[in-house]
Amino acid sequence: MSMPLSSPCPIVLSVDERAGLYALARRPTAAYRTVLRARIVLAAADGGSNAAIAAGLRLHVDTVRKWRGRFFTHRLQGLSDAPRAGRPRRFTDVQAAQVKALACELPAERGVPLSRWSAADLADEAVAAGVVDDISPATVARWLAADAIRPWRHRSWIFPRDPDFAARAAIVLDLYARTWQGRPLGEADFVISADEKTSIQARCHCHPSLPPGRTRLMRVEHEYQRGGALAYLAALDVHRGTVSGRCESSTGIAPFARLVEQVMTSEPYASADRVFWIVDNGSSHRGQASTDRITDKWPTTRLVHLPVHASWLNQIEIYFSIVQRKVVTPNDFHDLTDVEDRLAAFQDHYNLGARPFNWRYTKKDLDATFERLATYKPRTTAI
Repeated sequence: MSMPLSSPCPIVLSVDERAGLYALARRPTAAYRTVLRARIVLAAADGGSNAAIAAGLRLHVDTVRKWRGRFFTHRLQGLSDAPRAGRPRRFTDVQAAQVKALACELPAERGVPLSRWSAADLADEAVAAGVVDDISPATVARWLAADAIRPWRHRSWIFPRDPDFAARAAIVLDLYARTWQGRPLGEADFVISADEKTSIQARCHCHPSLPPGRTRLMRVEHEYQRGGALAYLAALDVHRGTVSGRCESSTGIAPFARLVEQVMTSEPYASADRVFWIVDNGSSHRGQASTDRITDKWPTTRLVHLPVHASWLNQIEIYFSIVQRKVVTPNDFHDLTDVEDRLAAFQDHYNLGARPFNWRYTKKDLDATFERLATYKPRTTAI
């Protein structure tokens, strides 16, 4: 009877090694291949031959021989995967940084007739500039994604040109914080944010819109017939969240005056001590003349004008954004009466659960904005 051959790599474990292998073999989060390697070594330490261990764990004997030998030579560190050679790197870190730097330049500054870069355009420019000999757009896109650089996207902004921008904006932000001229507002003081949403069109599509279904988006017919347009004037109570509005055939001084009358003749504004109206500089309510005109008729009102190009400070614009997304788009109305009825119904629906917007932009943020803009140097162009 022949005796089984002994392994040239006998395994003798210390107490710490055995405890570590047991923990590794029973760890629920460990990778399966790591658990198998630990079991191979434990079985070998208990005197099992390579063939017996392979049969018990349903592995090839060469796999058992490999990990027994790796543990014999390198102990616990030998159970980790060895470094793999892989394909050598084609690009250096410097080249990757140079491509990212290209993405942070405007194409026109490099004489490229584009408004913004794409990954393919950057790959071509990197080759033309001698940064790399050849590179794929996918590699460029992967490098840019690592640093969240998206040169194909843009965001519009406007530099404040009103010399009194900070002072006038601070008044509005104080009102949002229920403060007027350094004193807190009383319970009978209200802040209204008002504006007009112009040219809401009645478009009747040639075929009715189809509702969404399983794996199918809502479908809206492309062709339509025009049924006219109207303006939606609205006033938002900043601290209560409720909205009062009306539809008019156009904007202007008289339509805005009717909105003011609608609000000021209803409670709680009719009996309020003060009602502050925050408005922009549109023609319907521009300048001191509009202030005098409204105050003469409604003595408790205070008209507060935003700085020029500061509609983003007017909270009514948030409500108009909701109206645009939930009511107006996609636009499918038979006539202007449908538009008016839908806006009125949505306004009532909105007021049922109305609550103030969570406005977070404060005077501290305003100061930080101007500190940042102070470092900006406007581009000078010859005329």
